Amino acid sequence: MALQCGIIGITNVGKTTLFNCMSTNKAEVTNFAFSASKSNISVINVPDQRLFELEKIQPTEKIVHATVEIIDIPGLTKGANQGEGVGNKFLADIRNTDALIHVLRCFDDPNLPHIDGSVNPVRDIETINFELQIKDLESVEKKLQRLEKAAKSGDKDAKRGIEILSKVKTHLENFQNVASLKLDDADKKHIDDLFLLTVKPIMYVCNVDDQSAISGNKYVEQVQKYLSGTTASMLIIAGKLEAEIAELDDVNDRNEFLASVGLSEPSVNKLIRAAYDLLDLQSFFTIGPKEIRAWTIKKGMKAPQAAGVIHSDLERGFIRTEVIKYADLIALGSELKCKEAGKLFIEGKDYIVQEADCLHIRFNV
Repeated sequence: MALQCGIIGITNVGKTTLFNCMSTNKAEVTNFAFSASKSNISVINVPDQRLFELEKIQPTEKIVHATVEIIDIPGLTKGANQGEGVGNKFLADIRNTDALIHVLRCFDDPNLPHIDGSVNPVRDIETINFELQIKDLESVEKKLQRLEKAAKSGDKDAKRGIEILSKVKTHLENFQNVASLKLDDADKKHIDDLFLLTVKPIMYVCNVDDQSAISGNKYVEQVQKYLSGTTASMLIIAGKLEAEIAELDDVNDRNEFLASVGLSEPSVNKLIRAAYDLLDLQSFFTIGPKEIRAWTIKKGMKAPQAAGVIHSDLERGFIRTEVIKYADLIALGSELKCKEAGKLFIEGKDYIVQEADCLHIRFNV
């Protein structure tokens, strides 16, 4: 599914370092502000140990992971909405994303000066929020002007649109992101066409020094306090450490390194999975001797639409799907044993596919 998760943040916070840890497409990393002239895009495999567990039950020629598209958007700064740095271009790149990962600098480094003179992740959150809010305010005000003209001719829908947009405008003027404004689905249609920047789901990543990789530090505590009472999620990642881990090709060397710093897996794996979840995505599995594959669907998708992700013919000719829960398959050890235990379910067109369902689609075209 062509959904993008954008990595944003103040310049020189370690966004591109984290991007390179996740991606096979390596982007240039420098200590100079605004050195990047374009955003970097990569399709990244979503780490999923469950696929290898399934291979123990069904040997296969190939394992195919689910993927997520990540875009590394060069750093922003104060005045980005007016084109400071190379702000306007990158604000447009943010508009094209579906969710955001906001990387925060939570480490000290005298060789890498912060563009604002000191390390303060809460100030950085507020700086980025303000730039996005100003850009959204411009979009809302332009649409309000159009609707006011339409309302004068008696357009009732335009009048309702003015009410909703006025509410959104006030919210933005109070330095609040649109995502925190409660609107029902009928009201959201009045802003959907604006692709507002502050309506996107967002996750914060605290980029820390190596010593703070497990328990965080004073900067992380500041972020936690700031985000308390909100629904925003937060991860702690030591970007420099992750870069060293990513350079190790040998699995044993990598595992030994991870164990030495108290990690069970690279933290960027958690970040990739979190990005996948942030995009409201989930996986189902198909299993066979030729291929074991994780397929990506939106949460809440019904069985015929999930079948259509595999091939349009499967959706068009969908009859039913045989469903085995991943946990049941692992516990019982085979499809036959699941069937004997009553753990193989026949589901029709209204079945909502669940995370990690193992599906066998029946169709006729």
